[in-house]
Amino acid sequence: MAKKKQITVHNKSDRPNNIVLTEHQIIEDCLNIEGQLPPFMRDFFIYLKNAVALSTRHAYLNDIHFFCKYLINETNLTTAKEISQITVDDFNNISAREINRFIGDYCTRYIIKEEDQIKVVENHNRSLARKKSSLSVLFKFLFRDERMKVNITDGFNPIRLPKPQPDAIKRLEIDEVAKLLDILQAGESFTEKEKVYWEKTKLRDRAIIILFVTYGLRLSELQQLNISSFNFNRGEFRIFRKRGKEVLMPINKSCEMVVKEYIEGERPKAEELDDENKDALFLSLQKKRMTARAIRNLTKKYTAFVLGSANGEGYSPHKLRATAATSLIQQGFSIYDVQNLLDHDNVTTTQLYAAHKKNIKREIVKNFEWIDEEDN
Repeated sequence: MAKKKQITVHNKSDRPNNIVLTEHQIIEDCLNIEGQLPPFMRDFFIYLKNAVALSTRHAYLNDIHFFCKYLINETNLTTAKEISQITVDDFNNISAREINRFIGDYCTRYIIKEEDQIKVVENHNRSLARKKSSLSVLFKFLFRDERMKVNITDGFNPIRLPKPQPDAIKRLEIDEVAKLLDILQAGESFTEKEKVYWEKTKLRDRAIIILFVTYGLRLSELQQLNISSFNFNRGEFRIFRKRGKEVLMPINKSCEMVVKEYIEGERPKAEELDDENKDALFLSLQKKRMTARAIRNLTKKYTAFVLGSANGEGYSPHKLRATAATSLIQQGFSIYDVQNLLDHDNVTTTQLYAAHKKNIKREIVKNFEWIDEEDN
């Protein structure tokens, strides 16, 4: 078995090495998928590379690869035995009806047979909508590129997505956040076995939770943080958002305190770490950068104590993002300020977190009387 080559980063950009390396791994996976897909899609691969975010490119390629497997294994639309052998003529024989059957029937529930198990996969409408979007982008491009004679996407069935309901957004209330911070501080809710682990990571875990509920960071934004991301003299830290946006965030006293306490009192010293993890902010007990999965499990574990749910069935980092948004709005900040802080593309997303103000009109007019009862 060939030994896996070690990857070194020769970085001339302003972005940290860990982000460059993460993107490199996703790009490599994209190239691997493209190598399996039919050659006539090559111009489409170039289009994706320059037109959409890297994560979107990866998702689209996975969906198209899945569709091509479906063409070979579940239909008579191609005689190809391998995905790379599917021809553009095969695609020209595909009708909108076939796409609707794939998305509306096959994708809703299918079976994956593996060596030692059978996996049943069910998709809800949001997942189906993404698969439809991936194929729509592909077929529209092939039509514009004159590889397909007809634009069949007009015949794709609509997929109804539930309208987001503000009251249904899961989040912690302000008093629950206070309880969560007390648990992190004192560790009184833990078993003796859990306390042993908590003693080793309590400063790290508190810093993670406070950053989440203060700034509403996305999981990837927090996981990618480095020590060099923070400039305490200037009172700011740097994060990298979707589509490679670099943003400087002001750091308040609480966050500065918990991050410094973790770095100085609990995080392994630089000489104990390998080069890859020397700058990583949040480290596992194995002295490696924490994975996104580990951070997600951490937030679910701690919030489960607050919610009274089973261990590990608490809230995800995304729900702590919702917690930050609603807490800021409750403190009186405008939805436009919160939109800016959380990097929402559309203010209507931020408005969903203002559910507590659904009776604001009633409160306004109640306290804005032009005629006193005594005058009447």
